[in-house]
Amino acid sequence: MSNHELHNEDNNHDHHVHHQESFISKYVFSMDHKMIAKQFLITGIIMGTLGMAMSMIFRLQLAFPDMKFPFLESFIGHWGKDGKLDPNFYLALITIHGTIMVFYVLTAGLSGTFSNLLIPLQCGARDMASPFLNMLSYWFFFMSSCVLCFSLFVDGGPASAGWTVYPPLSALPKAIPGSGLGMTLWLVAIILFIASALLGGINYITTVLNMRTKGMKMTRLPLTIWAFLLTACLGLLSFPVLLGAGLLLIFDRSFGTSFYLADIPADLAGGIERVGGSPILFQHLFWFLGHPEVYIIILPALGITSEVIATNSRKPIFGYRAMIGSILAIAILSFIVWGHHMFITGMNPFLGSVFIVGTLVIAVPSAVKVFNYLATLWKGNIKLTPAMLFAIGLVSFFISGGLTGLFLGNAALDINLHDTYFVVAHFHIVMGSAAIFGMMSGIYHWFPKMFGRMLNKTLGYLHFWFTFIAAYCVFFPMHFMGLAGVPRRYYANTAYEPFNAFVDMNIFITVAALIGGAAQLLFLWNFFYSIRYGKKTVQNPWDSNTLEWTAPIKHMHGNWPGEIPHVYRWPYDYSKPGAEHDFIPQTVPEAGQVDPYDEPKLAATIEHHS
Repeated sequence: MSNHELHNEDNNHDHHVHHQESFISKYVFSMDHKMIAKQFLITGIIMGTLGMAMSMIFRLQLAFPDMKFPFLESFIGHWGKDGKLDPNFYLALITIHGTIMVFYVLTAGLSGTFSNLLIPLQCGARDMASPFLNMLSYWFFFMSSCVLCFSLFVDGGPASAGWTVYPPLSALPKAIPGSGLGMTLWLVAIILFIASALLGGINYITTVLNMRTKGMKMTRLPLTIWAFLLTACLGLLSFPVLLGAGLLLIFDRSFGTSFYLADIPADLAGGIERVGGSPILFQHLFWFLGHPEVYIIILPALGITSEVIATNSRKPIFGYRAMIGSILAIAILSFIVWGHHMFITGMNPFLGSVFIVGTLVIAVPSAVKVFNYLATLWKGNIKLTPAMLFAIGLVSFFISGGLTGLFLGNAALDINLHDTYFVVAHFHIVMGSAAIFGMMSGIYHWFPKMFGRMLNKTLGYLHFWFTFIAAYCVFFPMHFMGLAGVPRRYYANTAYEPFNAFVDMNIFITVAALIGGAAQLLFLWNFFYSIRYGKKTVQNPWDSNTLEWTAPIKHMHGNWPGEIPHVYRWPYDYSKPGAEHDFIPQTVPEAGQVDPYDEPKLAATIEHHS
């Protein structure tokens, strides 16, 4: 019996469609992929709000280093005594902000939400391959979030070694105040997070490969599913390396080992002299995850953008197979370029040149995606919905941020730019802003599918324009600060005479950041208000071709009543010449085609022709 037959037989079991659920089993410990997607999304939004608030606090410090803000003591207690931000807590804010945004928002909040929502619906499956493991994936993520938030309240403060947690600050519990219990809790949180990511990734891959409905060939999958599939593969191959790095770090911290420590006197290392280790080893292990992590973040956003741009351009996506090829190339190449984060570690120049070549080569498939997006937009019948605006915004950030990556990918230039604001500007544009815009595009596009209601379009437009302009105003000037040598993570740049010239620029950046933060309040109001009071949606509000819009508006555990729809075509038949409408859903057979899945009709046709 084939996989599709097994799947179809399983789909017809009544317990997938008809069973009573309590409040706890439906909304808390749910095994329905749609509810788990909502849980990931709302938890990610809460963590994102926390991360954004942290960035506002340290931006105030950078813009007004000598000013006191009385409200700080009310918000952060003794870390803001007399309205002045403690320098140690400044480092902690940067560390936890980076951790939250990279892992908890842009990885779990983005991929966890849309992989869970769309993989079963767009592949034509009742649910994930293992709904129980899917539920566990969310709860590991939730526990990880709680542990990280708890670390904010412990003695000594949360982890302060930067989001990359380089030794020795992360390996010696007495190195700085944030190297104590807060650092241990950071490691525990990341281990729980990795467990969540691995459980989710196994489920996503298995569902895509084994549970597609009849007719859903791999070459008929939407590009969203291709992106989620390759993202899950990246996570399964790279997150275990970070897990190993974290465990070795715990051994160094708690059991006297020296994997990452070298020439540390006994009085600084808990009474045991540490010799023989290498902090560079940790960097290799961390960045072997860290660079694929960039694509774990951006690939789902690019997949969402592909769907949104094709739908709202009313055109077939340009270069479907080239887009798949570019995703595959990015996934493969992402594993051989991690060394460009380590050019200043004393790397052998020949090895550095290998990483330079790999870094420059990975720009090619990235450029293919950009050109294909622009070709899809070209002469399209464009509908500028909020989702479409955010998708176009992603393409803009991906271009401008990607160009600055060419500077950092060159060792000769990177040695001068490393650890300056140029790096901050680059990755906040190409990864942070682009991925956030992809996530927002997905929320505006699939909100009707998730909640049965529409977001307010006017608030969506305001949210886009304020956020888009603010993001460029915040991060574009940082390139010039970096070119002038201004280092990142410094508590007060005014301590150095040459950097006084950038006081006004820091004020401008902070004002823009506060405006951008206020724009997110518009989104939060729109999101939570519309869940309850938004305009009710119709079955297919965007006239889209993919399978999720054939499922009932009212959610049911099992997605479709009766038989799952069959698929006859690819998902991008928009504005097809001779067609009655400008979209043709995947469930509509080709003209004159006998339904190959209607066995009695097919048998009668064959008999007639014979």
